[in-house]
Amino acid sequence: MPKTTGVDGDRNGHSRPPLMDIEAVAQRLSVGVRHVRRLVTEKRIPYRKWGHLLRFEPDEIEEWIEATRVPARPPMTLRTPASARGAKGNGAA
Repeated sequence: MPKTTGVDGDRNGHSRPPLMDIEAVAQRLSVGVRHVRRLVTEKRIPYRKWGHLLRFEPDEIEEWIEATRVPARPPMTLRTPASARGAKGNGAA
């Protein structure tokens, strides 16, 4: 089971999901911890840092995953060759 911090809410009493540690993020992304560390080093993923500890907001990670989504292209229509459409070649007889 992924490790999270014990923080259940903020000062205003709003319930927030616990922060994720680097192992939990790696598991969520189906990558190794080393890859997540590289994303952090390159500042390509949102994170929090307290001293040597890295923590991640679950909502921010989900937003980041959605933001990095590349939409699929619509299906391409196949073009039939000119010879199949009955078109004349280069005009030579």
